Amino acid sequence: MPATTRTTLRRGLAAAAALPLLIGALASCGYGSQAKNDQKKVAAEGEKLSADSVRLGYFPNLTHATALVGDQEGIFQKELGGTQLKVSTFNAGPSEIEALNAGSIDIGFIGPSPAINGYTKSKGTNLRIVAGSASGGVKLVVNPEKIKSLDDVKGKRIATPQLGNTQDVAFLNWVSEKGWKVDSQSGKGDVSVLRTDNKITPDAYKSGSIDGAWVPEPTASKLVSQGGKVLLDESDLWPGKQFVITNVIVSQKFLAEHPDVVEAVLRGSVKTNAWITANSDRAKASANAKLKELTGKPLGDKVIDGAWPSIRFTDDPLAATLQAQADHAVKAGLLKEPDLVGIYELKPLNKVLKAEGRPEASDAGLGVK
Repeated sequence: MPATTRTTLRRGLAAAAALPLLIGALASCGYGSQAKNDQKKVAAEGEKLSADSVRLGYFPNLTHATALVGDQEGIFQKELGGTQLKVSTFNAGPSEIEALNAGSIDIGFIGPSPAINGYTKSKGTNLRIVAGSASGGVKLVVNPEKIKSLDDVKGKRIATPQLGNTQDVAFLNWVSEKGWKVDSQSGKGDVSVLRTDNKITPDAYKSGSIDGAWVPEPTASKLVSQGGKVLLDESDLWPGKQFVITNVIVSQKFLAEHPDVVEAVLRGSVKTNAWITANSDRAKASANAKLKELTGKPLGDKVIDGAWPSIRFTDDPLAATLQAQADHAVKAGLLKEPDLVGIYELKPLNKVLKAEGRPEASDAGLGVK
């Protein structure tokens, strides 16, 4: 064998021997597509917590991107070790609350209004809010040919996702602040409020059956891509431009029986939010990849690029804004004056935050006594 051939062969064998080491080094470089395979191995071989599995619920919405990314990148599963993560998705808060009450899920990402309604209807026995997840990401988008100013909204047909949902309550409160009258149940009055599923709203806008919508992302940016104009960002109505749009809730039964599993999910949520903040473009792509898996179609670049900057990912539940949202629902006639003391249990979250060297989150006096 010629010397050059022997040299080439030795180099090839050395490279082949080094390849597993290189792959192992790449897999240890953090979260991402390569890391996910490594995390599945960790889950399979890791120590099982007090439950064999945990059932997690969330929406295929960008305001639930903590859940989308944490699931897609395997961050939750890595923290859970040998405890299996099982995921269910929902289109609306009430159905997720029903699943929690029925024991079909243990932990969920959900908006403030369904969390409040679920807690009050059960007389404080079914759930606890254990963390925040996101703030913002809600806009009033209108047909600019029909509505040129905020005052022009009067007399128009505006969609919200569902009677009594978080955006519905916010819009009814804004209408009331304008001095206009709307019957909260029927949606009839100085403004016609049409409760329309987010999946249908873009088609309703395109057909002209609505003049605008008060909706979360990515629905708002879908309307913008169809020629709609953002007339108001809800963040502008709140002190510091912050208000809770997504909470993490847990079944009280599951929390009592499996606090270690709840803590592991919260570690995953906190680490996911930190990863999103540090890797915005990668996180945006990750969320979109999960949306494609869940819905069969990713968001277009124009839609996701317009939506992503308006959402702030935060572990703080922004508890004071939850009380304000409850007050808005009472004012709209959708809720009787609630007693929300006990709706928060932030000890597991604050334990996780302390371990990360971060300050504790406040329950604004609404925590478990």
